[in-house]
Amino acid sequence: MGSAESDEQETPPEIDTSRPHPARMYDYFIGGKNHFAADRQTAAKVLRHSPSIRVAARENRAFLGRAVRYLAAEAGIRQFLDIGTGLPTTNNVHEVAQEFAPSARVVYVDNDPLVLAHARALLTSSPEGRTAYIHADLRDPEAILSSPVVREVLDFSQPVALILVAILHFVPDEFGPAKILSTLTAALPPGSYLVASHLVTDHAPDSATGGQAAMREAGIPMQRRESREFAALAFSGLELVPPGVALVSEWRPEADGPRPTPAEVGCYGGVGRKPLCLMPA
Repeated sequence: MGSAESDEQETPPEIDTSRPHPARMYDYFIGGKNHFAADRQTAAKVLRHSPSIRVAARENRAFLGRAVRYLAAEAGIRQFLDIGTGLPTTNNVHEVAQEFAPSARVVYVDNDPLVLAHARALLTSSPEGRTAYIHADLRDPEAILSSPVVREVLDFSQPVALILVAILHFVPDEFGPAKILSTLTAALPPGSYLVASHLVTDHAPDSATGGQAAMREAGIPMQRRESREFAALAFSGLELVPPGVALVSEWRPEADGPRPTPAEVGCYGGVGRKPLCLMPA
C-alpha cells in the first residue's frame, strides 16, 4: 500500500485528514505508511510524553497474533469479530487464523473511513474461509450485532472470538464501556472468547497521563485505567486463559530472550472464555 500522505489528493471526501484518528496514529507508531499530517502531529505530542509508545504498539500487535494463534490452533475457534481492527498491516487476524484453520471466518469493524478505503487488503481470504468488513463504532454495539454482514458471515450458534485489542482505552467511562461489553458478550454463545488489551497507568503514571492529555487535546476520547480496572471491566464473568491478565509482552511469549520493561510496554492484555454453563446460585 502506498503512503496516505502521498495519496492525500486522491483521498475520498468522507475521510477527514485534518483531524487525527487512533487507527492512523497506531499505524504510524508501528511503522506503517497510512497516516496524515494531523495524525503525525498528535503522535509527536504523545511521544514527547510517552516515548516508549512505539514499543507498546509493537508488543500489543504481537500479543494479538499470539492470542489469535492460540484460539485457532489450540482452542478450535473458527470465527472472529475484530472491533477496532485498524489499518491493514502484517499478520492480520484472518491471516494468522487461516494459517491454522483455512476455513476461519473474520469480520473486521472500524469507524475510520480510511480503513474501508483499504478494505480490499483485508478481504483476501483463503478459498475455504471468508473475511468481511463493516464501518461501525464500538460505542454502538447493537448496530454491529445486527449488521446483515456480521450475521451472514458469522454463525452465532457456534463460538465466536470477540477481539477488542487496544480500543477500550478509547471508551471513557462516560460512554458506558461496561454496558457495551455486556451487550457484546451476551450475544456470544457459550464457549466463545474475548481477547482484549488496554493501555494502563500502573508503571509510568506521569507518562501515561501526559500521553492521554495529548490525545484528548486533539479531540480523541481516551481513558487509561489501572490493570485491575481493565481486568474487572473486560473479563468479569469470563474464565481467564492462563496466564490471565498480564503485560502483553508477558502473555505466552514465544521466546525466552530479553523483553521490554513494564514501563516501556504499559499495556495489559488477556483472553477470557465464556463459560459453557452457568453455575447454580
